[in-house]
Parts: sequence; structure tokens; C-alpha cells
Amino acid sequence: MEFVAKVVECVNTFLWDYALLILLLGAGIIYSFSLKFIQVRKFGAGMKALFGNFSLHGGKGENGLSSFQALTTAIAAQVGTGNIAGAATAIASGGPGSIFWMWVSAFFGMATIYAEAVMAQHTRKLENGHYVGGPVYYIKYVFKGRFGKFLAGFFSVAIILALGFMGNMVQSNSIGAAFNNAFHVPKLAVGICVAVIAGIIFIGGIKRIASFTEKIVPIMALLYIIGCLVILVMHLPGVGTAFKDIFVGAFAPQAIAGGALGVTVQKAMRFGVARGLFSNEAGMGSTPHAHATAEVKDPCDQGIIAMMGVFIDTFIILTLTALVILSTGVLGNGQTGSELAQSAFNVGFGNFGNIFIALCMLFFAFTTIVGWYYFGEVNVRHLFGNGAVKVYAVIVVICVIIGSTLKVDLVWDMADMFNGLMVLPNLIALLGCLAIVRKLTKKSEKSKEK
Repeated sequence: MEFVAKVVECVNTFLWDYALLILLLGAGIIYSFSLKFIQVRKFGAGMKALFGNFSLHGGKGENGLSSFQALTTAIAAQVGTGNIAGAATAIASGGPGSIFWMWVSAFFGMATIYAEAVMAQHTRKLENGHYVGGPVYYIKYVFKGRFGKFLAGFFSVAIILALGFMGNMVQSNSIGAAFNNAFHVPKLAVGICVAVIAGIIFIGGIKRIASFTEKIVPIMALLYIIGCLVILVMHLPGVGTAFKDIFVGAFAPQAIAGGALGVTVQKAMRFGVARGLFSNEAGMGSTPHAHATAEVKDPCDQGIIAMMGVFIDTFIILTLTALVILSTGVLGNGQTGSELAQSAFNVGFGNFGNIFIALCMLFFAFTTIVGWYYFGEVNVRHLFGNGAVKVYAVIVVICVIIGSTLKVDLVWDMADMFNGLMVLPNLIALLGCLAIVRKLTKKSEKSKEK
């Protein structure tokens, strides 16, 4: 087991410290220039579509979801415990400047996720009365023959393991730990409750999943945003200092406290880009499964609204977490991850900070479990057929229960590894789709000019 752990550690170091930073950021830059910075040009249209489609009661489509439902299902997966722990880890390891590089990665990531959503729409299929799509469909669309089948199969196996099984263990562990700390409830009891509720939602299929996410996602986002804003108002003088530290730390970390901790520009960039991309999932191949289900007239319309998911995840929720940590002055206390974030909320809310974080962890992690389950389900159907879905659902429920009580570092590291591995075939396909996405975008924009 020690040998396996070392191999996993080496693979993770190569993927997350080097390969994926270059590939994910590179893909975002290529798409940004190729599409004439569509994330800027169509930002207003995206916000208008987001609020124009806002609904808690779904759409009228028979074969798919409303555009808003598809977005909330995607955001359910994007906004997870990484929005609390991820920002804290980046700041603790890369200094305040890492947040600036998070913004940079998210900016270019908006173009990448646009391409993912457009291709998911363009290559989706109608199966069993419902639209399904995702990377496995556009991988085989771009690459014919054995190579395409291999890449699609590799992606499917990686995402099932990374998100469906191991990833959901990570999320349930966060819920169990948070509730145990705040309310002293046994972790196993929390895990069983979460698993039962999740199982009921799983059984209902994509329609029930979407019905759940369209109601819960806006509530959880609003709850967290209000909580963060209250703390920022209470520590208003520290907010200006926080922004200053972010911009100075991005280019001259030695000029602030982070410099004394050995933080360099390269380190700030590495942790900021890595945690930002890991959180908003742009280019990772997960959210296209949700965007493929939206009933829209034009694939590019869903691509535009998909960009709003990255904006909400990184520029709003992750940024608020970072500002709370920096303005409350808890950075440098030796803590990292969710513990550092929890300390910041305790400064703002006192003992209620633990309760607030527990509730947020419940919302964030549970919606991620639901979203990740569905992404895995699409790939289980693709590999093994409809008959395997029930078996998959049972395994996920068991993983949720086990994950709430047991934290094995190797399992967590393997989740990161498979998460990274599933990005590779998706990015190869996206780069192969560049001409198609550009053609569809030009066609869409010309039709709207008439």
C-alpha cells in the first residue's frame, strides 16, 4: 500500500502542479482568443439569461430540462466544499496573491466551459425519452474509431471513480465532520441520513435531481453570500486591506506578510490557478453532462449561460470566502483548509460560526453529491447500459455512508488523481473541437444579428 500511495502522490504532483495547470489554462487562453473573448462580449447576455430564466418550478420541456435547471445542476457540482476549503488552502499555501490567479484562471475558464456546453448540446442524444450528453459523446464525435472509443472509455471510468465513488466519500466526510464539530452528532448517523435522502433523489432520475437543485442551489448561495457580507460589514476596514494584499501578493508577495512565509509569485500562481480550476471545474468534463440536458434552440445559448456558473463559483462565492479570511485576520495562525475558514467565521459570528459552517457544508456538499452522482450515472449507462444504474446508485449510497465516518488519505489522494486523469481526454477532445465551436458561434451570432 505504501508503494501505491507513493505512485499516487507522484502522479498527483505531476498532474496538479504542472500538466493540468498548463493544459487547462492553455485551453482557456486558446478559446478566449479564438472566440474573441466571448466571456466579455456575452457576459451581459449571460446575466440576462440567468435571471430571465430564474424559476423554482422547472421548465415545460418534455425531453430535457430548462436552461436554468441545467445551470443549477451544474452549479450544484461546482459549488462544493472546495469553495470554503479550497480558497483557504490556496491562501494558506500561496498567500493572498493566489486569489488574483484564481480570478485569472476563472476568467479564461469561462471560455473553456462555454466550449464544453456548446459541444455537449451539439452532440447530445435522445435516449429513453431524455436528452443525454457529455464528453463521451463529443470525444467520439471528434475522434472516430478505436482511439475515440478508448478516450471515451478512459474518461467514463475516471469520472465514475473520481466523482461518483471517491469524490462523494470526500463530500459526505465534510458533512459528517462539520455536524460532529457543531452539534456533536455521530458521524455515522449523519452519513446514514444523507445517504437516505440522496438515495431518494437518485431514484427519481434527472428530473427529480433538477427539481431539487433548482430550489436548493439559489437558497444555499444566498445563505452563504449573506453570511459573508455580514462579516465583511463587521470588518469593513479589513476589506480594503484584503484587496490590497491580493493584488500586491500576486506580483510582489515579499512586500506583504506572505513573503515572510516563503511565498513566491510562482507559488501564488500555482496554488491560485490549481484551486480555482479544481473548484469551478472548467475544462474538467463534469458540468457538460448537465448542460447537455437543457432544452434550448441554440447550443450557444447554453454555452453563454454555462459561463455564469464559473462566474458565480469563483468571482462571487470563492472571492467572498477569501475576503472573510483575509479581513478577519486569521491568516497565519497555522491552520489551513476548512479549519482556517471556520476560524474566520468564528471571529465574525462567535460560537454560531461553527453552526453556520456546518449548515453551509451540508448544502454545498450535499448538492455536489447529487450533481456528481448524475455525472457518473451518464457514464455508467454509456459503459454498461441501463441495467447497471441501480447497482451504481447502491454503491454511491454505500460510499456516502462510509465516507462520513472514515477518512483514508489514500482514498482522498486517489480521488484527486482520477479527477486529474479525467481532464486529459476531455481537453484533447476540446482542442479537437475548436473549429466546430468557432463555426457554431459565428453561425449563432449571425442569426441573432438578423
